[in-house]
Amino acid sequence: MRKIIFNIFLILLLIPFTQGFSQEYYDNAPTLSVALSNETPFVYQDAEGYTVVIGMVENHDSLSAVDNVRIQVTFYDDIDPAPIDISIGGTILESIPPNGKSPYSIRSTSPNSEITQASVTLLGFDSSEGKQKGLLVYPTDVFYDASLRLSGVLENGGAPNSNTNVYAVFYDSFEPPRYLQISTIELGNVASNAEISFELDENIDARAVGFLLFAESDVFYSDFVDVKIPPPQSLTKLVKISDVSVKDTSGNKLSEITLGSTVNIESQTWVQFSLKQNSNETPYTYYVQIKESGESPYVEFIGKYDGRFIGTGLQTQTIDWIPEKPGLFFIETFVWDRNNIPIAEQGPFVLVIVK
Repeated sequence: MRKIIFNIFLILLLIPFTQGFSQEYYDNAPTLSVALSNETPFVYQDAEGYTVVIGMVENHDSLSAVDNVRIQVTFYDDIDPAPIDISIGGTILESIPPNGKSPYSIRSTSPNSEITQASVTLLGFDSSEGKQKGLLVYPTDVFYDASLRLSGVLENGGAPNSNTNVYAVFYDSFEPPRYLQISTIELGNVASNAEISFELDENIDARAVGFLLFAESDVFYSDFVDVKIPPPQSLTKLVKISDVSVKDTSGNKLSEITLGSTVNIESQTWVQFSLKQNSNETPYTYYVQIKESGESPYVEFIGKYDGRFIGTGLQTQTIDWIPEKPGLFFIETFVWDRNNIPIAEQGPFVLVIVK
């Protein structure tokens, strides 16, 4: 029997996994209301030498929330079928709502470079009354160059909160995706009916193409918002879109728009012409595209502005927009020359909510 088990582990070693890790993946019987997700857990070794496993747990019960979810990760080397480490942890969310999900991140109890495999097992959970969906969280600006810079807003629509956290779970382009990294923004106490701004500036895995943004406090939770990461900003173009904002007609920045009101989509662009340019004047077209957030984003608005760059330095472009429907929208900006060739990387994403 020991020889059979050993041969199984040798077979697993032939499967290619990230950073040289092999993984066994055990899900639970489909009759259980809570189970490990079908996405393959991501396994990596952190800077301190610990092995970290990141994955997702799903609550398939449409009526009851669950808490106290217990997950066991068993670590192996590539020779002995006996485990060399066992670690037990829980999910990021304290309470997983009905038909909801929560990521988990569990690392080995000690640094060990000999770990090459990890097996994940769901040990148990408890049914609970759950929490109310009283939080709304959304990003207002996403910018990516050397690091990811995220600005956002958390809205509390009910009672005062404590132990309030915003989470960003980064994922790659695999189908289904792997969850690569979890970042936490601690907000602490949040007053009733408050609106709190938050920021994140962090180095992320280069394979990340998007992240899930959500929040939880002692009494409330929010829906997940799926945010795509814009391409890294580059200095190789003639122009760099450095800032995009939404303002009212008085020039005040907005993260929330009233339905039917006129707002200005304003961009600041840095002009950095090459020394090989024969002229310091370049005609351009500035485009704004506004999409409704969702799995299949619908283009709500496209606007353009024709102008000319004279010399170098900071210049500003503005396009008016009157939102005609409520919802969450993200704004994309582009600068092309008159031959429809991009002369700037796409501008940073901006998300706004229309009520």
